[in-house]
Amino acid sequence: MSRLSLQILTLFVCCLAGVVFAQQPCQIRPDDSNVPRTVRSDLYRGQQNFTLSMLQAINKATPNENVFFSPYSTYHALLLAYFGSRGQTQAELTKALSLEWAENKNHVHRGYTLERSSRLSRSKNTLLQFSAADRIFFDKDEALTQCVKDAFHQELAPLDFQTKSEECRVEINNWISNVTRNEITDMLKMGEVDAQTKLVLANAAYFKGQWSNKFDPKDTKKDIFYTSESKQSFVDMMHKRGTYNLALDENLGAYVLEMPYVTSNDNEKESDISMVIILPPFHNLDGVLAKLTPDTLDDALKEGMAREVDVSLPKFAFEQNLELVPVLRDIGINSLFAEDCDLGEFFANNLRFGDAKHVAKINVDEEGSTASAATVLFSFRSARPLEPTKFECNHPFLFLIYDYTAKAILFTGIYRDPMTQK
Repeated sequence: MSRLSLQILTLFVCCLAGVVFAQQPCQIRPDDSNVPRTVRSDLYRGQQNFTLSMLQAINKATPNENVFFSPYSTYHALLLAYFGSRGQTQAELTKALSLEWAENKNHVHRGYTLERSSRLSRSKNTLLQFSAADRIFFDKDEALTQCVKDAFHQELAPLDFQTKSEECRVEINNWISNVTRNEITDMLKMGEVDAQTKLVLANAAYFKGQWSNKFDPKDTKKDIFYTSESKQSFVDMMHKRGTYNLALDENLGAYVLEMPYVTSNDNEKESDISMVIILPPFHNLDGVLAKLTPDTLDDALKEGMAREVDVSLPKFAFEQNLELVPVLRDIGINSLFAEDCDLGEFFANNLRFGDAKHVAKINVDEEGSTASAATVLFSFRSARPLEPTKFECNHPFLFLIYDYTAKAILFTGIYRDPMTQK
């Protein structure tokens, strides 16, 4: 059976910086009822802006490589930092996370808790599983503010970093392994947690989905994937003729295909989560990325019309490890990793983050196993115009795992080179 599985982790490690802040009134009141009903949609509108900024930054840093990450996971880990921040640190996070719409942190927190409830219910589905969890691992000898205790009691996990740092590292890794179904088992390496560690903010996410229109393994065959004019290779290409929403979007200058997942075997009802593939003309991926905004994405999805399409999609599996600090600095988050970091909503003592990591794995094929590919170089053949009923992913493309209910981008990536799969 066709399925897609993803395992994601975003993690921030925080150490004591040695400055004491004066206590201020709590900015988060979980029982505040004066919160607009639109908070969830507002929150994930901001998440789309953040996603596309981060995608541009990663693509700029790795212009010739495959890209895969979870903006959902990164966004949620940064939301935890935002809730604990003040001053310049809060201002930078507000801008980078596109939270200017919120009058105060109560609005943002309400959207956060609504999404937390939604993802808990989704994790119980049999064929489409989406589970994500946040944790605030903190040193038990550091006094948390009452504000954080009230607002995040489900996320809090006290640990003894000072005298049992290695045990703490193992405990955090075990939590990560549990959420990701044992796919990410050794995130924190020996020595990355020590007696100076005071706070670790983490989000781990797991997704497994089965196509509504399943690929038949008998139709998979070796086809050419055109990485560039001088580089081509054979891939295991899956083939399926089915009814999909397909759009030729003139604003993006690309074809946009939606491939929905099914929720259960009982009625094979399509879920509200789909893979969206954006296929540009050959050599124009960067041009499409430059035009991609929340508005152009929304317009492209609205333009899609159900039609019979011959889909050709490579089987692929790869892992990406991102050092997040330079990426986040590129999109304007600097104070979080500097001496003037203000996390006074968490503790009276000042903290700053010393490191930030993101690990993402993806596996797309008929049976859920990792595919292998033979490589053969051929002379270049120009890509011909795409026929109306054919959607051939035989050159670099962008893909999203998109949640239509929240209008959130859960995962995104660029597939451009089969030979860089890990």
